Formats: sequence, C-alpha cells, structure tokens
Amino acid sequence: MNNHRYVARSSEIAARRLGNEMMIMSGRDSTLFSLNEVATLIWEAADGLTTLDEIVEHRICQEFDVELAEALHDAEALAEALAKHGIFLLSDKPFRPSPSVQEEK
Repeated sequence: MNNHRYVARSSEIAARRLGNEMMIMSGRDSTLFSLNEVATLIWEAADGLTTLDEIVEHRICQEFDVELAEALHDAEALAEALAKHGIFLLSDKPFRPSPSVQEEK
C-alpha cells in the first residue's frame, strides 16, 4: 500500500469505544472487530483529510516507543485488512466520508 494514502472511517459500520479499545461491526459482512489501543488511535485519526503516514508519525510514534518504518508497515497492513471489510476507506486524494459513523460512547 502507498502510505501517502488518505484513510477514512466508513459510514457503513457501528462502533463503540470500550476503554482504550474500539469495537466495530462491519455493515458489509456483520464481522465484529476489536481494535487494540494502537489501532484505535489510527481509527480515531482516520478523518479522510490526513494521510496514513502523518497519522503514524504524529500519533503512533509520538505515543509509543516504535520506529517509524515498523509502525508504517503495521499500519498499512491494518488499513488494507480493514478496508477489505469495508471498515476503512482508502484514497490517494483527501476526502470526507459520507454521513458520520454511528459511534456510541
């Protein structure tokens, strides 16, 4: 994956934060995902206007003791996997997802 891609949350999901983790259900295939603390940070920053490499550099590497290259590799794999289930939307250009995600707090 090109790490200069923009990443956004899909509007076809339901999400709920539980502590430092996020529970997400895909509307596409009813799959339930539990995102760990790092994946939750990516989820929260996935606004469609910020590139994945910016999210990793400014959020993940600042908060966790991890090398940029390793964090980017892991974030790319996560974004691709979640995009396959309709959880994330990926684009080479900035965009805003359609209506906001149904997120309960």
